[in-house]
Amino acid sequence: MTAAATPSSATPTVQQPTRSVRIRIRRQDGPDKPSRWEEFEVPYRANMNIISCLQWIAAHPRTVDGQDVTPPVWDSGCLEEVCGACTMIINGKTRQSCSALVDKLDHPITLEPMSKFPLVRDLFVDRQRLFNDLKRVKAWVPIDGTYDLGPGPAQSEAEQEERYPLSRCISCGCCLEACPQYTPANQFVGAAIISQVRLFNTHPTGAALKDERLDTMMEEGGVADCSKAGNCVEVCPKDIPLLESIASVQRQATVYAIKRFFTK
Repeated sequence: MTAAATPSSATPTVQQPTRSVRIRIRRQDGPDKPSRWEEFEVPYRANMNIISCLQWIAAHPRTVDGQDVTPPVWDSGCLEEVCGACTMIINGKTRQSCSALVDKLDHPITLEPMSKFPLVRDLFVDRQRLFNDLKRVKAWVPIDGTYDLGPGPAQSEAEQEERYPLSRCISCGCCLEACPQYTPANQFVGAAIISQVRLFNTHPTGAALKDERLDTMMEEGGVADCSKAGNCVEVCPKDIPLLESIASVQRQATVYAIKRFFTK
């Protein structure tokens, strides 16, 4: 009697290839140092964004050719497109890296720092000019000394609907990076600043500083320097109607200039 063949209890396991994401980073050790490209392989995970790739590289700073390097430097904060800090150029387009999903990008993925602001290191730039320009146009509601005056003027629903999109600005600098008129060599304030002038000039309390803002808008670097290329609208992560803001502030400045001429 012949014994029946017993199937092997050990079934061989087929090893699936590990998927990875290739990241090319333009690196620079300082503003006066030469730039260089470095490439990294990052293990793929579902729904990963550029920040998660950079975090993995920072923890494993070894290039694809096996060279140990310093961790790349970048700026980020909220990781949910609110703080505006993580702007960089991704595959040639300026955008927020926290909302840039790997699955929706062409590969390999190329990361570069913004070019319109002074470089600090690698992907990290100094956006202080943007914040200085916000101070230059007094982009705030003056409320000092009003704590005992009761509630401020009521705003209608229609006014709120108009102003809310303008309030979404996160000072990320995307519109400034994409603007052909905004360069390190000039004083143009750019679309983000002009839109904030519109927001605060139409605010019932913020309008107290309207004339001062319009004086600034009529100086060198003001609204007249805009060429209306429209790039700002294309890259704004918050879909702010920037061209409408520019047109609105230009009208305000024209009316103000005429009024000032006849009241001298």
